[in-house]
Amino acid sequence: MSGEQRELTFRFLAEPTDVNFGGKVHGGVVMKWIDQVGYAAAVGWSGHYSVTVAVGGIRFVAPIRISDLVTISAKLVYTGTTSMHFAVDVRARDPMGGQSRLCTHCVIVFVALDETEGKPVPVPPWQPQAPEDCRLAEYALKVMDLSKGIEETVAHYHDAVLQKTAS
Repeated sequence: MSGEQRELTFRFLAEPTDVNFGGKVHGGVVMKWIDQVGYAAAVGWSGHYSVTVAVGGIRFVAPIRISDLVTISAKLVYTGTTSMHFAVDVRARDPMGGQSRLCTHCVIVFVALDETEGKPVPVPPWQPQAPEDCRLAEYALKVMDLSKGIEETVAHYHDAVLQKTAS
């Protein structure tokens, strides 16, 4: 039933095919994992096929090593009419023990789509109640606003470069 799965966690070992020549997991592989857990969480919340529309504030804080036990957690922190924002933490630790360390964090946004025309459909609303949830919802919106500002700056710079090369 949609609207019931607010949090989702994946756990697995970092495999040899995930790492670069230095023995650390590629950033692109981590982004793929984030997208996969986000998709599963979005479908679980909305009950509909969902697509990624944005990733904001991605930070690679610490490396993930080959054979680390990786935990990726997605938590719904904001809903729009058709969109769902998830805070995602990627943590890793030696599977034989030791402290878990935060490796990557971001906010990922999905939009639910209908099955026939691929058009956005409403998602079950979620309202933060607890102070921590209110803080996370505000954080998600700020991250996405900052990302929009970066996109606008890049687009402006890109347009200026194109104009310069065209003249």
